[in-house]
Amino acid sequence: MKTVGVWDSGVGGLSVLRALLAELPEVRFIYVADSACAPYGGHSAELVTERALRISAALLARTPLDAMVVACNTATAGAIDALRARYATLPVVGVEPALKPAAQASRTGHVGVLATRGTLTSRRYADLVSRTEAAYPHVRFSSQACEGLADAIELADLPAVARLCHKAWTSLHQQSPERPPIDQLVLGCTHYPFARAELERLCGPQVQLVDPAVAVARQARRVLLLPARTPMALDVHLAVEWLDTGNSLALESAARQWIHREAKVETLPV
Repeated sequence: MKTVGVWDSGVGGLSVLRALLAELPEVRFIYVADSACAPYGGHSAELVTERALRISAALLARTPLDAMVVACNTATAGAIDALRARYATLPVVGVEPALKPAAQASRTGHVGVLATRGTLTSRRYADLVSRTEAAYPHVRFSSQACEGLADAIELADLPAVARLCHKAWTSLHQQSPERPPIDQLVLGCTHYPFARAELERLCGPQVQLVDPAVAVARQARRVLLLPARTPMALDVHLAVEWLDTGNSLALESAARQWIHREAKVETLPV
C-alpha cells in the first residue's frame, strides 16, 4: 500500500486532501497541520522554508513515504525547490495557482487571482504569470492579496470571512477598471475553497471559481505510478492519520465539517 504525506500550515490543505481521497481511495494518507506557525502567508520565505524542511524531516522520521504533497500555495512558492533538493528520490507534489486552466477557460481575457502576499510576491508566481501570459497573449491577470482571510477560515469566523472576501473582491475590481470584467477567479490559497459559498455569492454566476485541488490529486496518481482509478477502488475507505504541531482542535473541527471525517489528532513535535 502506498503512503502519502500531506501538509499545510493549518486546515486549508484539507481542500487538497478531499480531492486526494476522491482520486486515490486506495492510498494511505498522513495529514499534518503546522498550526504552531499558521498561516504561512504573512511569514518570510526563509521561515516558510525552515518550517517546510523541519516538518518534512519529522514526518519522514516517523513514517516512510512514497510521495509528499505540499498542500499550501505559499509553501510551494517558497520552499518546494529546497524540498526537492533535500529529498531527491521522493516525489514532492506542490500546489500553485491554476492560471493556465483559468486562461484557457476565460472568455473576457481577464482573470482574477486571490492569494496570500507570500505567494503573490514570490519569484515562482511571477514566473508563472509570465509563462501563462506568453502562452495566452489575450489574457491578463489581476492579483489581490487577501490579508487575514486564511486566519479567519482557520478560526471558522464566518463574519470575518464574509467581510474579508468582500474587501478582496472589491479591491480586485478597483485595480484594473479599464479591463473587461473578470470571468475566472483563481483561488490561490488552499484555505480559500472553504470560502467558496461566500465568494460565489459576491461574484455571481458569470464568474467561475478555479481550484487546483483535482489537478494536484491527478498529479499525485501519476507520480505514484498507479493505474487509472477503477470503480472497485471507490469502495475502499482507508483511515487518515492526523498530526498537528500545535492546537489540534481546529483540525478536528475542520475535518469533521469539511471532509466529514473524525480526526483523532496526535502531536508532531518539530
